[in-house]
Amino acid sequence: MALHLIKLCVGADSIEDLREWVSERSLIAIAAGMEPHSSHITRMVPKRDQDLLDGGSLYWVIKGQVQARQRLLDIKTFTDADGISRCELVLGPEVVETELQPRRAFQGWRYLTEDDAPRDLMNMGDGTADLPLELRRELAELGLL
Repeated sequence: MALHLIKLCVGADSIEDLREWVSERSLIAIAAGMEPHSSHITRMVPKRDQDLLDGGSLYWVIKGQVQARQRLLDIKTFTDADGISRCELVLGPEVVETELQPRRAFQGWRYLTEDDAPRDLMNMGDGTADLPLELRRELAELGLL
């Protein structure tokens, strides 16, 4: 069973903001002759990296709701220019919308088990994916989704 990470998507107000950022990063990587992926730098290194890399994703919390995920491709450690140890989460280029799941603000990242992870929106098969985001948000807040 895959293990995932969950993190606040600081600076993005919507999934489209996140997609634009990922697209820009992918184009920069392609221009540099690298694979089209994005990455996220964090200070703490996950101890359960092998579990995360066995099909795990980084789930993004946007505006208080888990709304999307990106596949975790690699976890690299490095030391920055100030001599501080850092972690690079290498992410796949696709941003997958998920069912909305409310989350309070928190610092850093947290582990997320497969059982607690929201389902991909396209795999729900109940027409939810066709609803506008704001309507889905309101229905989720009311506990109807």
